[in-house]
Amino acid sequence: MQHAMTVGAVTWDITSWPPIDEETRAFGQRLLDWAADGNGARLCLVRGAERSGKSRLLAWFLAGTIDRPGTTVHATVPSEGLTAESFAWELGRQLGYGPLSPARLLDQVALDERPLLILVPDLHRAGAGPADLPAGLPETLVAEVLEPLLTLPHVRAAVEVGESGLLTADRVEIVDLGDRAGAPRAGEAPYPELLATVPRTSDGRPDWSQAPDRVRRHILDAALRRDDEGAAVRDLLTDPGFLVHGSAAALTAALADARIPVPGRLREVWRRAAPELTAYHIDSAERAALLHTAAVGTDPALAEYLQPLAERHWWTAVWARPDLPVPALALVPGEERRVLAVDATGRQRMYDLDGGAPAGPVGGGAGSAPAFARPRSVAPRDARSVLLLDRSDALLPLVSEDDPTAAIVLGHIAEHHGSAALAGEESQVSTLGSGGPQGPYAVVGDRSGAVHVWPLSEYQDTPRSCQVHEQPVTAATCVSTADGLTLTFSAGSDGSVRLWETASAEPMPVPVQQRRYLVTALAAADTPVGPVLAVAWSDGELHLWHVLSGEVRVLPLLRPCHALSLTPEGLLLAGDPEGLYAVQLRLDALREL
Repeated sequence: MQHAMTVGAVTWDITSWPPIDEETRAFGQRLLDWAADGNGARLCLVRGAERSGKSRLLAWFLAGTIDRPGTTVHATVPSEGLTAESFAWELGRQLGYGPLSPARLLDQVALDERPLLILVPDLHRAGAGPADLPAGLPETLVAEVLEPLLTLPHVRAAVEVGESGLLTADRVEIVDLGDRAGAPRAGEAPYPELLATVPRTSDGRPDWSQAPDRVRRHILDAALRRDDEGAAVRDLLTDPGFLVHGSAAALTAALADARIPVPGRLREVWRRAAPELTAYHIDSAERAALLHTAAVGTDPALAEYLQPLAERHWWTAVWARPDLPVPALALVPGEERRVLAVDATGRQRMYDLDGGAPAGPVGGGAGSAPAFARPRSVAPRDARSVLLLDRSDALLPLVSEDDPTAAIVLGHIAEHHGSAALAGEESQVSTLGSGGPQGPYAVVGDRSGAVHVWPLSEYQDTPRSCQVHEQPVTAATCVSTADGLTLTFSAGSDGSVRLWETASAEPMPVPVQQRRYLVTALAAADTPVGPVLAVAWSDGELHLWHVLSGEVRVLPLLRPCHALSLTPEGLLLAGDPEGLYAVQLRLDALREL
């Protein structure tokens, strides 16, 4: 038995690799030689008949080359049932960009400085949806994603193409496993046969949670082939259980076909959630929660059907106000169960936390910013007075005429940072955060990386300041804990999130988190399970950090998040260009990792 392979000048011990027969081992040697030759062909086609061992060869290669210099695979995207769009979403996730459209993915890869190696199993089985549309053909994925990717000099790919003629190129390595002894792949079963294998609930409905995986993956395509005037497709699309457990890629392709009638506003709801629904890592509970989140405020009937499934997850959407652009958001000190939202024109309104109903404008004449203001963030002193950060990086005090103390306090903060910015560009304000109802505090970050904490309830000549970052601050917040500490959290443009207890001279020596993306919003609260920090990232993830344990949970975002607030009861509010929505967190789940 051979226990080593020579790759270039290096001999690898392969005893720990997955078992592989001697004949396939020879093909593996060729694949390894190709991967190690950085100056050779940038495309390797793995060919062969059905069940000749192509996918097994790629799995062996992937398992054995993890963390090996020069051959590390950066992304593996099995293509069966994927369209160009769903393939791009998954490739973007694995490369660390988040789900992107094909065009945006190509732009991002072009800017990536890493030499990238990508594995693409089952390209010849790509495509989903009606067969007469481009999305149903593997050639569309090749033309829109793979061929453009392979024009980039730092991208290499090993692609399984079966016996197809996909991805022909002038300079290509070919590993052809031929027509070895293997049973042919069975043809797809018809719709009635697949449906008959699905268990039933006590009231006779299909129990998709117990259906065989191959049935969940293929039954919608079988329904599309069935000539029954669309009844089979309609039955699937009106079944919430199938929306949660069926093939997300197949559903995405089918719902993109405007010829297929759908109930309510399912097409719009699905489109909003599809980039996250198609992720390999999500389970059925999270998928229900994501689809329910997209339906709340848009399709009440669908949201009602999905709610029992969504409530099994550790977070659940509770209300939404779509079409309300919210660049700035903050809880209002002294106003229990109220949140302040500021739109792009500077108009301020309060909303009820329990259902999202309007609770009136900010009182005392401070309901609107000057006509020239374009708010980025806000720190309220109370329901009548707020400090606002404009897109020009200026702090604007908005106070009622009958509150001279607020005018002095907020005016002094704005004047202090305005004077500092005139003295040096590095002192220009880059972000403004709020301390929430426990404060109230304003947290000001500047371009030098310094963080400044101001009390808003009383006048203070100078802030408590600390040089927390070496790069400009992109987001900041703080929280007062039950034991009297004031914890300040801030994010820098280098992708670091740091913690500073304001009574100490220095922040924590290491970041809370460090990623290659920008933080777009922060929020914190002292909850029954201890302080919790919410971090929204530019790649579409929201991280919830349980401060006492250090545990982190990831909540996928359906849209870019520009503003966050978090209540002590675990109600998370997020604002973005499309609206304001609220998600209830099960706080005990933050400690169940």
